[in-house]
Amino acid sequence: MRIFSARYAALTLASLLPAAAVVADPQGLLPYRDADAVAQGQALYADHCAACHGARLEGEPDWRARDEDGYLPAPPHDVTGHTWHHPDAQLFDITKYGIEAIVGNGYKSRMMGYEHVLSDDEILSILAFIKSTWPEGVIARHDQLNRVAGN
Repeated sequence: MRIFSARYAALTLASLLPAAAVVADPQGLLPYRDADAVAQGQALYADHCAACHGARLEGEPDWRARDEDGYLPAPPHDVTGHTWHHPDAQLFDITKYGIEAIVGNGYKSRMMGYEHVLSDDEILSILAFIKSTWPEGVIARHDQLNRVAGN
């Protein structure tokens, strides 16, 4: 299968462009049912994401309120956050390129892109780990979002 990467202006859906070849879940791009991918993602999440997004995916306190410098704290990736409100390709792009690059228009974020740090497969594994922690009902809603988005 192919993974599709997309640039999203102001976090809206855009045209999907082919990127790297990976084995993806039929419900989207993330191999969240693949135990090996999830285990790899969990380890990579601990190394690259947990410092900001929390060891239990809980995010930083007051993540919806900008700080004195105008930045939003890191959001949770558990069910209390909004990660599952975005299709796989958008989550992939945010992780790979950083939120500032995706939103544009001077949007400020401390979320750097991992394009030169993690491979595409590693990014997918991290996102698969995150998705694997959500309740089945949230996963079903996210899978539906992916179908609508064409992931």
